[in-house]
Amino acid sequence: MRDSVSDVGVLNKAVAILDAVSAGPLALAELGGATGLPRATVHRLAVALERHRLVGRDVDGRFELGPHVRELARSGPVNRRALASAAGPALAMLRDTTGESAQLYVAMGESRVCVAALESPHSLRTIVPVGASLPMDRGSAGKVLALESDAPTQWAESVEEREPGVASVSAAVVVDGEIIGAVSVSGPIERTTRRPGRKYAVAVMEAAAAIGRAMS
Repeated sequence: MRDSVSDVGVLNKAVAILDAVSAGPLALAELGGATGLPRATVHRLAVALERHRLVGRDVDGRFELGPHVRELARSGPVNRRALASAAGPALAMLRDTTGESAQLYVAMGESRVCVAALESPHSLRTIVPVGASLPMDRGSAGKVLALESDAPTQWAESVEEREPGVASVSAAVVVDGEIIGAVSVSGPIERTTRRPGRKYAVAVMEAAAAIGRAMS
């Protein structure tokens, strides 16, 4: 009986292809040799996986793991907990250095979710609870999460975009060349000023780099 798309046999073959390219890019013939599958089968399944971004192509046209594999690996709750844990020391340093509230966000579909937050010691402060889902199109963290990983500047500022009287600065957390999160500092304009990047961009970028190193 021939395999259909829903057969376990086809799934096993697709997993074999993913396992093979996880070790590095492979040409079609090399992929066939690594999996023991016929060339036509390998090509058909690899192209199907490519449509779902589970498999991609490098500059030489060889098959490699696609971006969706990494997105799935980094979007699970266990990894969000690991990210929040790794970010703890850097967020504390950022909060203490700036005197303002510090947050860490990850992209979740059309929103960004706060996975870690430390509040400013000031009575007038920004409060973003862990688990809060905020829009991607307003606020400096949304701008950063929407950046390409090779963008020349990986920080952004916002002034009264999400809430009146509040400004923020965010920087990208980059691991293996991909933006996996955004670290932010936010507070009232009377302290942050309307050009918060001048005050906080360096500190926020240092915190983002520290979190990236902790996750590498």
